Amino acid sequence: MRARRDPRRIEFFQGTLDSTSEIDEARIFDTTLRDGEQSPGTSFSYEDKREIAAVLDEMGTHVIEAGFPVNSDAEFEAVRDIADSTSSTVCGLARVVEEDVEAALESGVELVHVFVSTSDVQLQDSMHATRQDALDRAVESVERVKAAGVECMFSPMDATRTEEAFLIDVVEAVSDAGTDWINIPDTTGVATPGRFQKLVSNVVAHTDARVDVHTHDDFGLAAANALSGYEAGAAQSQVSVNGIGERAGNAAYEEVVMACESLYDVDTGIDTTQITELSRLVAEKSGMDVPGNKPVVGQNAFSHESGIHAAGVIENSDTFEPGVMTPEMVGASRQLVLGKHTGTHSVRERLLDAGYDPTDEEVRQVTRRVKDYGAEKRQVTMEILERFANEVGVDRTDAHEEASA
Repeated sequence: MRARRDPRRIEFFQGTLDSTSEIDEARIFDTTLRDGEQSPGTSFSYEDKREIAAVLDEMGTHVIEAGFPVNSDAEFEAVRDIADSTSSTVCGLARVVEEDVEAALESGVELVHVFVSTSDVQLQDSMHATRQDALDRAVESVERVKAAGVECMFSPMDATRTEEAFLIDVVEAVSDAGTDWINIPDTTGVATPGRFQKLVSNVVAHTDARVDVHTHDDFGLAAANALSGYEAGAAQSQVSVNGIGERAGNAAYEEVVMACESLYDVDTGIDTTQITELSRLVAEKSGMDVPGNKPVVGQNAFSHESGIHAAGVIENSDTFEPGVMTPEMVGASRQLVLGKHTGTHSVRERLLDAGYDPTDEEVRQVTRRVKDYGAEKRQVTMEILERFANEVGVDRTDAHEEASA
């Protein structure tokens, strides 16, 4: 059993953080290896999947959706081996087709995730089936999984563009068939947090199964919608590392986990100190770089250049950072970036770190050089900073120590 870090979190603040009781439970279902791999141009090898799954498992991720077993022999083997080697619940995806369901069952996963389209646009122009066809096949597939003694999750694909009365009919039918979980997917990313919360609340009211949500980021609302799903009573959300996935991607693992931990004060059970490591691993294996301004894991997430901000952070990091989320909590480090907007506090701090002993006037002179250099869109490295310090004639600390001796 993985030891939980202690203390789990830090001081909460007044203001909006006074209210942190909207969510009681927040399980994490990771779909990096299935939906994440569906990012255009991304393909994980067998070794990639095993390596990513091992880190997800070590971190305490509740469910790992390892893939689509019927897709190929290689996919089947990867799913089977991940199921054999991890303590997290491993899930395999299946359409409401007998061949898919059998492949998922044979792969040895603990959870089979069956899905069928329920929106009219997908039924008519993708599946070429009727609503009744979809409902019947959904029930048959759930019954098949449960008859095999395996946990079942059912997804009405494109739920947020499905007539709500029909959606509830399907939810009630698969609930009667014994599904353990009902996933509500915002397949095309069209939900808004308020509307999604109402929809999920309605589903929760019509089933005894546990509810899970799957949100896409077409309008940049995936993480917000996942959180609104929790607020509506969902016990779990489906996420992917770095938010990778179809089109604009999925709700990001790191954003949802840290929002639950730091904004809602919910213990997800995830070892968040490995989040940065996990992000870098998935970026490398997926070939998808993490933007610098990406929340939680981007290079700039805990970096400061502005003079006012940097001065405040040097005094107390809570001044211009969330406070309830520190770089240490996600396995990252704080950076003071030198450039056009840099102030004297940052320059003094970096000079002291580099072993210099500057006067106030020398700090001002070096700062002016840093600002001018950065204004030309050039990066101010430590090598450049030391060059400026030497040009100004800043003494090193060891030089003062030798003189004193």
